[in-house]
Amino acid sequence: MSRTLQLAEQLISRPSVTPDDAGCQGILGERLARLGFSLETIESGPADFRVTNLWAVRTGTAGAESRTIAFAGHTDVVPTGPLEQWTSHPFTPTHRDGKLYGRGACDMKTSLAAFVVAIEEFLATTPDPRLSLALLLTSDEEGPGVDGTVVVCNALAARGERIDYCIVGEPTAVERCGDMIKNGRRGTMSGKLTVKGVQGHIAYPHLAKNPVHSFAPALAELVAINDAGGWDAGNEYFQPTSWQISNIHAGTGASNVIPGSAVIDFNFRFSTESTPESLQQRVHQVLDSHGLDFTLAWTVGGLPFLTKPGELVEAVQKAIRDETGIETELSTSGGTSDARFIAKICKQVVELGPTNASIHKIDEHIAVAEIEPLKNIYRRTLDRLEALLHV
Repeated sequence: MSRTLQLAEQLISRPSVTPDDAGCQGILGERLARLGFSLETIESGPADFRVTNLWAVRTGTAGAESRTIAFAGHTDVVPTGPLEQWTSHPFTPTHRDGKLYGRGACDMKTSLAAFVVAIEEFLATTPDPRLSLALLLTSDEEGPGVDGTVVVCNALAARGERIDYCIVGEPTAVERCGDMIKNGRRGTMSGKLTVKGVQGHIAYPHLAKNPVHSFAPALAELVAINDAGGWDAGNEYFQPTSWQISNIHAGTGASNVIPGSAVIDFNFRFSTESTPESLQQRVHQVLDSHGLDFTLAWTVGGLPFLTKPGELVEAVQKAIRDETGIETELSTSGGTSDARFIAKICKQVVELGPTNASIHKIDEHIAVAEIEPLKNIYRRTLDRLEALLHV
C-alpha cells in the first residue's frame, strides 16, 4: 500500500459531514508540522454549525523573492444518503475491482492525501526550497461556504499575506487523471422574483389579477433572450452566459383561487463578458417593459475568474504530460468551487484532481491506479515551480 493510499483511507474513515472536520485536519496538520510548517486553526460560524479551517505555511529560503504555492481543499463531505444502498459502509474504506470505495474518495480526500505526500516527497529531495509552501483546508465547502475558505482568504488579505499560485484539488478529470483541469469558473448569481397580483375567486377574474398570467409574456421574452444567446456570446475560455429558472411557486393549493403572488427562483451562470450589474439591468428592463408589479432580490454567489496560460498553468500542463503523456484540456465548465474566493487574493489558480464520475453518489469511488499519478503530478508541479526560482 502506497503512503498516499494509506493516508487517503485514514481520511475516508473519518465521518466528516459538513461542517464536522472529524479530526481530518489534525491528521494532516501533524504530518505538516513535522516538516516545519506553522499551523493556524481558524474557527468560524455559530455554535451549532462550527467550521474548522486550517492555514499551514512553510516559508522558503528566497526571502522577499520567494513565491508561495498553496494547495487548497476541503475535509468535509456530503451526506451519505441511505446507508442500505451502499455496497459497503461509506466510512469504511473498501477495495473492489481495483477501486477504493468510500464517501470522499473522489471529493476530495484522495487529493488531500496526495497534496501532503507530494509535499513530503518534494521536501525529501529539496529540503531547503526557495519556494514557500502552504495548505488551506476547510470543513465548509460542501455546505453554505460562508465560514470556510472565504474566511481564511479574508484573514490573509487583511494581514497582507500573499499567495502566488494555488492548486485546488477538486475532481476535474473526465475519463483519466490529468485529462482536464479548470483554469477558471463561471460566476453564479441567483434571483428571487415576486410578481404581485390580486387574489380572488377563479370564477370572477375581473375582481382579481393573476400574477402568473401577468408574468407569462416577460417569461417568454427572458427565455427568448437566453435561447438566442443574448446575454453574452462568451469568449475563448467561457461558454455564453446562461439563465435558468429553478422554481415557480403560486397559488394556495385550491383549484378555485387565483393566486395573489407568484415567486420565481432563477440563476445566472455567467462569463467574464458579463457583470452582475449588467445582467441585473437587463432583467429589470424586461420586467419593467411589461408593467409588472414586482420585487426582486439578488444573491451573487461568486464572480467568474480566469487564469490564463502562464507559469502555473504551464507547470501543471508539463507535470501532467511528463507523468501521463496526456495533453490536458483547459476548461471553465461546471459549477462553482472555493477557487472563486482564492482567486480574489491569488492571480494564478487552477483546479486539478481525480475523475469526477462518482462524486456525491452512492458508492463513491476512485481507481486505485489513479492515486499515485495524481500525487506525482502535484510533486512534479512543485519541482517545476521551484526551478523557476533558480533561473
